Amino acid sequence: MSECITQTFWRARGLMFLGFVGLYMPACAVESARPMLCIADERRASSSRDDQHDVVIYGGTSGAVVAAIRCAMLGANVVLVSPDKHFGGLSSGGLGYTDSGNTRAIGGLAREFYRRVWKHYQSPNAWKWQPREAFGSLGQEVPKSDADDHSMWLFEPHVAEQIFDQWLEEHGVAIIREALLDREKGVELGPHGESGMGPRIVAITTLGGAVGPSRRFLGKVFIDATYEGDLMAAAGVKYHVGREANGVYREAWNGNQVGTLHHSHHWKMPVDPFREPGRPASGLLPLISSDPPGIRGQGDARVQAYCFRMCLTDHPDNRMQIEQPAGYDAARYELLARTLAAGWRDVFGKFDAIPNHKTDTNNHGPLSFDHIGANYDYPEASYQRRREIIADHERYQKGLLWFLSRDERVPADIREKMQAWGLPKDEFADNGHWSTQLYIREARRMLGEDVLTEHECLGNRAVKKPIGMGSYMLDSHNVRRYVTPEGTVQNEGDIGVHPKQPYQIGYGSLVPKRAECTNLLVPICLSASHIAYGSARMEPVFMLLGDAAANAAVLAARSRCSVQEIDYASLRTLLESQSQVLSLP
Repeated sequence: MSECITQTFWRARGLMFLGFVGLYMPACAVESARPMLCIADERRASSSRDDQHDVVIYGGTSGAVVAAIRCAMLGANVVLVSPDKHFGGLSSGGLGYTDSGNTRAIGGLAREFYRRVWKHYQSPNAWKWQPREAFGSLGQEVPKSDADDHSMWLFEPHVAEQIFDQWLEEHGVAIIREALLDREKGVELGPHGESGMGPRIVAITTLGGAVGPSRRFLGKVFIDATYEGDLMAAAGVKYHVGREANGVYREAWNGNQVGTLHHSHHWKMPVDPFREPGRPASGLLPLISSDPPGIRGQGDARVQAYCFRMCLTDHPDNRMQIEQPAGYDAARYELLARTLAAGWRDVFGKFDAIPNHKTDTNNHGPLSFDHIGANYDYPEASYQRRREIIADHERYQKGLLWFLSRDERVPADIREKMQAWGLPKDEFADNGHWSTQLYIREARRMLGEDVLTEHECLGNRAVKKPIGMGSYMLDSHNVRRYVTPEGTVQNEGDIGVHPKQPYQIGYGSLVPKRAECTNLLVPICLSASHIAYGSARMEPVFMLLGDAAANAAVLAARSRCSVQEIDYASLRTLLESQSQVLSLP
């Protein structure tokens, strides 16, 4: 036994306390801690034999990858079942200009990912299209507790994916790619075994298809680490889609936000919304809703806008020229033409620089790359309908790039500047050099044991059982585009409220109510109100929540406890031993 513990000690970074955690763990936790350290070498054999696992993770996001790696580091038999071909979600899908917030609040494996990014860019070979010195300070280098702890928060998409893939291989994680959950019949439920407890997931089954046969995965604990929350929903766990009314959680920044203009993503000048200017009877231009403005604070089922975080380059040797997309409709951009004619010029405000003459290009301005109002049905849509929505977003954004670079209604200086940009030849090679991941800013949100609200984010209410921290502003992109009573066009839903300091996220936001499911953790579609989720939905936070969920899952699997009953003191000890940040002065 001692030899096994010694070997695992060095393999599982951050577990220096695990050997003596059992001294004060409750019996339920001690039972699991020792054998957990001896089974690491059985992972692949068990996976190939019968698909029976301690932890089954469904998802391909950065949080899913981190959760799988942590489970493997803890010696658990884990399988990562991904609906996606590529791992990393938005982190490898174009969001290389990290929405990091206060980086002191990011620890554990999330921090390790950004250290690996920094290490990658120390090599001269990483700088093919740009001298390292030309990129300045290598992004946001932030020492943690000593001068040797470097992290880098700006990176190219293919670098992130390479890090995730190598990291998974390094820890021998069993992975399944392009395996879609059978959302209708693919979640088997059984009794937990104790009176008063809800059901547990016994197994999940994926759909068969072109990429492989249907497969069934049995597990002790499951983690839904998708942006959509499909496993959570198929298991019967309750969730919310859209914006709650302010009165639901007594918040100020939820629901309809008509009249709230926090950023520059709105019209500062009057622009006519009608097909024939001044004639409402002619109908509205594309991309404008005919719904009335509504009342501030009211809830609705609308979802904040999605977009692709586009990786573009202006290096001529690595640039593919922007082409007119199939199905291009110039009328879609008439509203932008009128906005430019009214004097707006800040087209390039979010072409944020990442290494090697590339950008992470995000939405900016009143009409930009956010496809406002085109995603309301996405969270609960069928796989086919989601593919249609994703294709429409791609067509819209490619059309917008073409419009800005070629349409005579666009001022010449903007057209000329836009023509200098194109898609990088060394990114997304198997997808026409276009991102493989739509930015699902928000989909389903679980209604768990606890709900994270603006009160916790703004420091007005204490959090129970903290397992990580967030710090980014309460951020919602626009939800709809409407006609004002004055007869001009305006956007609604864009919010940016800054917390006074980093805030804690509680364990209760990761677990369903025990009457609904006893062996599921949900670190991505966590239990949060719309506006609180606007802060928590950042990629570093998804990684650190995936890390926490993995620790909890392994404790629950080994102790034969429900995820609601694991010993929090043991979980906290594990997280602290792994340099997770649970509080800041």
